[in-house]
Amino acid sequence: MRAFSFIHAADLHLDSPFKGLSGLPDAVKAGLRDSTFAALDRLVELALERRVDFVLFAGDIYDAKDRSLRAQLRFQQALQTLAGRGIRSYIIHGNHDPMQEGYAAKLSYPSEAHIFGCLEVESVVAAGADGTALARISGISFDRAAVTDNLTPGYVSHFDGLFHIGLLHTNVDGDGEHGNYAPCRLGDLLGRGIDYWALGHVHTRRVLHERPWVVYPGNAQGRHIREQGARGCYLVEVSAQGEAQLRFQPLDSWRWEAAEVPIDGLETEQQLKEALEEALDAAAAAGEGRSVLLRLSLTGRGVLHGVLRRAGAAQELASALGEACDGVWLESLTDRTGAQVDTEALSAQSGFLGELLRLAGSTGASSSLLTELCTDSLAPLSVNPLLASLLDGITEAEKREWLRQAEELAIDLLMPGLEAGRHG
Repeated sequence: MRAFSFIHAADLHLDSPFKGLSGLPDAVKAGLRDSTFAALDRLVELALERRVDFVLFAGDIYDAKDRSLRAQLRFQQALQTLAGRGIRSYIIHGNHDPMQEGYAAKLSYPSEAHIFGCLEVESVVAAGADGTALARISGISFDRAAVTDNLTPGYVSHFDGLFHIGLLHTNVDGDGEHGNYAPCRLGDLLGRGIDYWALGHVHTRRVLHERPWVVYPGNAQGRHIREQGARGCYLVEVSAQGEAQLRFQPLDSWRWEAAEVPIDGLETEQQLKEALEEALDAAAAAGEGRSVLLRLSLTGRGVLHGVLRRAGAAQELASALGEACDGVWLESLTDRTGAQVDTEALSAQSGFLGELLRLAGSTGASSSLLTELCTDSLAPLSVNPLLASLLDGITEAEKREWLRQAEELAIDLLMPGLEAGRHG
């Protein structure tokens, strides 16, 4: 066996629409719309620069089963560029781009690109430019979006002495952040004669096991605030002895970051402005030269809460910060601050406010009571079918945040003049 190298990528989600960013400048929105394609271009550049032997695409090449023609043409072009330099590609389809659902253009792909079928696990031998067998690659595509079967039993040993790679789009051990498609347990992946499991579906990169390697590279470009930090692929080098070394390679052109700026101890608007600018500078550093979309939350308790609760104050701050730091764009600025009070002392007092805070505390401590409160409160909205479907997706964390906001509003309304002192 001779040494070889490959790139393991997954979840390109080409032509992702990046919804819900209407407040950003048109140039920023255009850059975001092109960012998934830019990640693909960087992947191809990396493959050419490092002269890898092949590239693995572990599913969800496209963002939707009715994949855009633009996305399909760009992917075809990428495969042709790789093939033109003697680099082979091995591809499976996942839940976003199943083989037998949605729109797929009738395009010709280079012979150096192998797309695994969806009927059973296929196994092929990857050869170098000189025809030398390098590795065995086994894989299967999704035929439909909602594959609920465990696909791992189809992967078997071949006892041919080749480094064996298993290409699979799957949810290992029931990751709650992603749909439970092609579910399996980590134990299902071990002992099958696979040296490297090249997984897709989970968007955060993770190495679940070593020797055999069980690896999620994450997605190539973050698409929303829940996909923070660097995004990219793994460059894998395999020695003649079959030992693999992994190196993460960023491919993203935009980074999503979130930060909290506490107002505790801040006394002036100037101090608040400086604290926000520090958060922008930290986000720029985290971006490592890339453009950053930043979600800021103002938290804590302090005298500036009285300033921030003025109507439009958060929007005024966001507007002022818009040009404060090159390359950093505010996705949102949220005020989650509270009045400078001792809430424990308040809740221990007699009277309406104390009783209200005690009730809120007991409700927040019980999932069932919290659900009951939200169900009763939102009942008038549920008669609208569209709103009812949106309400079904509300998380417990969102319910707790609503309760917290209600507590703070009660304190503001029932203790008038609390923040009026200096900022009246």
